[in-house]
Amino acid sequence: MQLEKLKNILEAVLLSADHPMEVRQLERLFDADEDRPGKDEIHKALEALQADYEGRGMELKQVASGYRIQVPETYAQWVSHLWEEKPPRYSCALLETLVLIAYRQPITRGEIEEIRGVSVSSHIIKTLLEREWVRVLGHKDVPGKPAMYGTTREFLDYFNIKSLDELPSLAEIKDLDAIHPELALEEEQRMVAEGEQDVDEQDEENQELSDEAAVKESAENSDDAVTAEASQA
Repeated sequence: MQLEKLKNILEAVLLSADHPMEVRQLERLFDADEDRPGKDEIHKALEALQADYEGRGMELKQVASGYRIQVPETYAQWVSHLWEEKPPRYSCALLETLVLIAYRQPITRGEIEEIRGVSVSSHIIKTLLEREWVRVLGHKDVPGKPAMYGTTREFLDYFNIKSLDELPSLAEIKDLDAIHPELALEEEQRMVAEGEQDVDEQDEENQELSDEAAVKESAENSDDAVTAEASQA
């Protein structure tokens, strides 16, 4: 198959796909063709497409799950205005937990807490699992059999990298705000609010118990007074 035709087909497929495509998936698209291209030809066509997109408003990017056509990060601030919904913001605690899982995997929740020096909220682990950024790799052979966490392909895709080797070194990670400029402490504020709500509820419960005790004491005093009067009579 001619290179230009193959490039056009791959471009059309990747623009239509809603997820990254691996080379083997692209290769299967041509199973019914007599002049089906081989893996080397597909790689060559993909490299040619990448070269064609240089300096343009879109790029062909290889991530962990395969190839995808996307908008370069350079133009994200303008393209983002097409959607009213704001991108999710994550707390510093969540990002620190994610960094530890990425660099120290497999790692348990207890080991994360030991490194950070504070407890890890169940909400943080739940959020990372729901986003499919982390998964349970197994269970550590120690009492309690704690789950060991590691990152996923979705994690690599989201951060636009092909493998963990492309992550910056730990020495480069000095400020989490620099990694995620949209960082906000909404989650921590929510957790604080929930904590304050729990305190308020506990105060109300204590107040109710105190009121009940006061009523009971008053009733007992009244009974004692009635008994004393009856004895004197």
